[in-house]
Amino acid sequence: MTTNTDTTAPAAPANTAATVTLEFPIARGASTITQLHLRKPKAGALRGINLAELLQLRAEAVMLLLPRITEPPLLKHEVEAMEPVDLIACATEVVDFLVPQATLAKAHAAQKEAAFLNE
Repeated sequence: MTTNTDTTAPAAPANTAATVTLEFPIARGASTITQLHLRKPKAGALRGINLAELLQLRAEAVMLLLPRITEPPLLKHEVEAMEPVDLIACATEVVDFLVPQATLAKAHAAQKEAAFLNE
């Protein structure tokens, strides 16, 4: 008879979705898109995208990915017409999806410590 002595807590679920409120809403016909819901991309959605460029927030890589992971689904020309501030907001959420949670936690802790030291 074997017993499981592992007392570690299960890992918290990874971030799988994010909502971005657009500073410059996107007009689509008679409606306006004010928020985008981004879902964590699976490997298929990353097809043909240079991951290093995506992690560096390269606009071309982000613009290629967004139509694949946004709700409502954005069209290519809508992404290309986005204001830079909104594109960067979406891009930073995408990077958060791709970076391991432990790395993100360390980065957030370092940011808090730096902010505290600068006070």
